[in-house]
Amino acid sequence: MKVGYELPPVEKGEITHTQLVRYAGASGDFNPIHTVVPFAEKVGLGGVIAHGMMIMGFIGQAIGTWFHPDQLLRFSVRFQAMTRPGEQITVRGEIVGETDDTWKCEAVAINEAGEKKVSARFDIRKA
Repeated sequence: MKVGYELPPVEKGEITHTQLVRYAGASGDFNPIHTVVPFAEKVGLGGVIAHGMMIMGFIGQAIGTWFHPDQLLRFSVRFQAMTRPGEQITVRGEIVGETDDTWKCEAVAINEAGEKKVSARFDIRKA
């Protein structure tokens, strides 16, 4: 692999309300903005929103399909937009730089309209 190499996209499919409820249970994050539609509407969100950490997890899962987990040296993200049920998320990644022993990579979780939800930078130890 070399700089400019695009990693295969990882399709996560459509976000569902059930998925948000299950993630709340798994993560312990029961903030009602993620699971209770009337509450999320009352606070001005127009409905429930996905946990940002769930979308970050999608990127982490993609990294694990692209590289062996032992190769991951650094992983940081920036949350950029809310994700709602019904949106279809795809994770795309690219090698953007390298040193003698490391690939510098970037990834993004986007919806079907191309809106960035979470962007990431990560370093991979060359095998």
